[in-house]
Amino acid sequence: MALGKLWKISYRDLARHRRRTWFTLIAVGLGLGLLILLDGYIAGVMQDSLETSIRLKTGHLQLRAPSYEEEKVSLKWENLLSNANEIAAKATALPEVLAAAPVLWATGILDTADESASLRVYGIEPESALYDPIRDGLVAGEYLQPDDRSGIMIGKRLADSLGVTAGQKVNLTVVNADGEADTVTFTIRGIYNTGILSYDDTAAFMPLVRAQALARTGDRASTVMVRLHDRETAEQVAAQLQAPDTQVLTWRELNSLFLETFETAAGFYKILDAIVMIIVAVIIANTLLMAVFERIREIGILSALGMKRFQVVIMFLLEATILALAGIVVGLILGSAGVWYLATQGIFIGDIASTVDTIPIGTTLYAKFSPVSMGWLSLWTLLIVLLASLYPAWYAARLEPVDALHAQ
Repeated sequence: MALGKLWKISYRDLARHRRRTWFTLIAVGLGLGLLILLDGYIAGVMQDSLETSIRLKTGHLQLRAPSYEEEKVSLKWENLLSNANEIAAKATALPEVLAAAPVLWATGILDTADESASLRVYGIEPESALYDPIRDGLVAGEYLQPDDRSGIMIGKRLADSLGVTAGQKVNLTVVNADGEADTVTFTIRGIYNTGILSYDDTAAFMPLVRAQALARTGDRASTVMVRLHDRETAEQVAAQLQAPDTQVLTWRELNSLFLETFETAAGFYKILDAIVMIIVAVIIANTLLMAVFERIREIGILSALGMKRFQVVIMFLLEATILALAGIVVGLILGSAGVWYLATQGIFIGDIASTVDTIPIGTTLYAKFSPVSMGWLSLWTLLIVLLASLYPAWYAARLEPVDALHAQ
């Protein structure tokens, strides 16, 4: 029997019970649409969080003294870079590098008359393109100048919690390189808002030379931070900047905890994938088995007229293919619509974002289209549906024509 005739028979059989066919088709579509939506949402959150971490916190590369440990935020001279300016100049000269500059980190306590807050102090070169997000996020006051000796910038969320505004004076206490606590009065020069609560809550910026004077570190720096045009060139640039007395860390190493967290989350997502696929497979198998039981006499007649067993198998596989392809179209439409909505509107989580210290997420989470992932999910849906249809097709093919013709 020609394949075209088998297609017609398969289509006709599905059209007999339109309600059941539509329910099955919609089940396949909803299953695929849900997976596309979740995949787009997870991909969007992961991509945005990684880019935010690189843009605000880690850069694509960091060069440090071999003994420096970021968790301790050490200001001891032996743990700091003594040639930070030279390293930054060398990095800036590379064509792959967008920007590079020394940074000095210190821990501090910011005090007002009524409130106080612990934070990390960033000594930066204000004119560097590394800090465009801070410059662009300015919401009050003015941006830092390189020669400013009495001004700092803090996040809007921190300013609100302390009840201060631009132009007000605050006291900043830092334990310097000699292990002594120095308290200095600064003016809040500007207030910024990046939208990343865990960052805006805990960061204060001042010019690098002022931070070095406050911390008594001379011209040393904690790290040289490097931003690249393309993060995939990180290993290549790291090799060019490698030196015996310097450790070079790429964005993968700097965000290792973040990446491990999302790898774990991806594992749970795959389990959810499997559950949804199993449900779809059960629905398909049930639909085709019901079709077999209802058409036993018809199968017997077709077999008596010369239809081979493999043709019976093909006939049911074609029915499954029709259901799968139609369901995939529905799933792609539903899933794409859901991803588009979350990509444009997002999901507002508010202050919950501040509770996640290891992952820099904003107050609104957005999805992202991933055509490759959508293609793979569609392919897997088709394969799962075809696998689920094998047993009903095998069951129908093994029916004896005589027994099938006398079946009730």
